[in-house]
Amino acid sequence: MPSLPNPFARNSSAIESMLAWLKRRLKTGPDPKNGARTFDELQASMGETITRDGLGWEQAFTLFTDVIVPSTRPFNHPTSLSFVAAAPTPASLGFDAVLGVAEIFAGNWDGGSGAIYAENQAIDWLAEQVGYPAGAGGVFVSGGTLGNLSALHAARAAYERKVSARPDRFRILCSTQAHSSIEAVAKVMDAELIQIPADAQGRIDCVQARATLATATGVFAIVGNAGATNCGAVDDFEALADMAQAHDLWLHADGAYGLAAIVSPTQKAAFVGIERSDSFIVDPHKWLFAPYDSCALVYRDAAQGAAAHGQQGAYLDALDHQSWNPSNFALHLTRRPRGLPLWFSLCVYGAEAYAAAVDQTRAIAEAIAEGIEATPGLELVLQPQLTVVLFRVTGRDWAFLSAWAEENRRSGALLCLPTTWQGESVLRVCIVNPDTDPDYVLSVFKTLV
Repeated sequence: MPSLPNPFARNSSAIESMLAWLKRRLKTGPDPKNGARTFDELQASMGETITRDGLGWEQAFTLFTDVIVPSTRPFNHPTSLSFVAAAPTPASLGFDAVLGVAEIFAGNWDGGSGAIYAENQAIDWLAEQVGYPAGAGGVFVSGGTLGNLSALHAARAAYERKVSARPDRFRILCSTQAHSSIEAVAKVMDAELIQIPADAQGRIDCVQARATLATATGVFAIVGNAGATNCGAVDDFEALADMAQAHDLWLHADGAYGLAAIVSPTQKAAFVGIERSDSFIVDPHKWLFAPYDSCALVYRDAAQGAAAHGQQGAYLDALDHQSWNPSNFALHLTRRPRGLPLWFSLCVYGAEAYAAAVDQTRAIAEAIAEGIEATPGLELVLQPQLTVVLFRVTGRDWAFLSAWAEENRRSGALLCLPTTWQGESVLRVCIVNPDTDPDYVLSVFKTLV
């Protein structure tokens, strides 16, 4: 049979153009004026892009640089203060591009042993920060929702191995300040969510939690906040661990945003007791300065994760099941080594640089809070918890705050959106970027009054 031409031919000049754009992007960073466009605007700018004969490298890449990128919010810009933004290091961003070209399959040891070994060094470092013993381990997944789902599935599997009869309903206990993913996970697992009220700072009410556990049935896990997304609160993990031990329950720490703070010696005291949890998650793409998308899921006893998630199939029989196969530790099989950008950045800068960056963002949050307190017409709602700051504007409602936020988002001045706290409309900032300038942020806040 004659050899046929490959329809997907390489184009060296096109590759050089993409590399040149990458270099510029790494040097200049994102444009804060970029943002969402309407469907009609995008339809007019792009039209139908999937054609019979293709657009060619140059036209397709121009669509990316001139239309797609400008119509996305630059969450890694220092003025992006809403949700939990991103602040990937230059090393992690550049390496992520390299990683894509390497095309490594990291679902099992046979396909990605070197990459998995390196990822596991990052996992071990995180486990060490938390205080987990030997035997801890886990895997990097796409984000906190999948991390929480995988951890809580392992929790229910462990519960089912211990009890003789299935309960009338499986139940998860958490705070009303738990992330929305916990409710989503409960729906997927067909489990009931028992939500315990939070105190004035946003921490779970441990007295009510104890009273609820005394009568509740079918509870297989307690979820504690290691940095609540809306307010930054860290639950009392010592008390939660005592409850979990007393009732023989799994304790999971949702630290998607906040647990990153534990890499700083100055912040570890906030997490006392978390070393007694059975699992935790933390998202490197939030406050650990890595690019999207990455969540570290770590089990205190890695064997518990493997017992819940290991897959079997005739096509998998040839694998070395004695080796460390990441597919055994979460709800996935195929995966890229998404933990490598964090590993590479840690290798480049060292762990002390990470501790210093966390401390710097904490100092920025405190400076912003102090400036708010000193500005007439602005009132601090809570003292900064980790790096979340909530504040009110005297006499202003949701409509005013939303209009102000949209104006500043479109101009590129600042991305700061309203939220609600105890039924009140407030503004919220979350600092994860060491380059955020508190004086500049406060200058924009003064336009509120």
